[in-house]
Amino acid sequence: MLPRSGDVLRVTRTASVQFTEPMMFRVIRVHDSQRYEGWGWLDGYQLDSSGEAVERRSIFVQFDGLQPFHAALSGA
Repeated sequence: MLPRSGDVLRVTRTASVQFTEPMMFRVIRVHDSQRYEGWGWLDGYQLDSSGEAVERRSIFVQFDGLQPFHAALSGA
């Protein structure tokens, strides 16, 4: 999957070995440059269990390993 701004993803080891613990991530930017086919940099926010941003991050991931996050986020 090629993410877009605003997408909320579940990022796990299938996206990169660095993610030993799954996390929710809200995309704010997908970088245009790709160093390796199917991999790229994402800017966004790591989210807590209620969907609140806890840390801004840039992550390097394999796009095919990203999972859309479908659960309703509470805190609205």
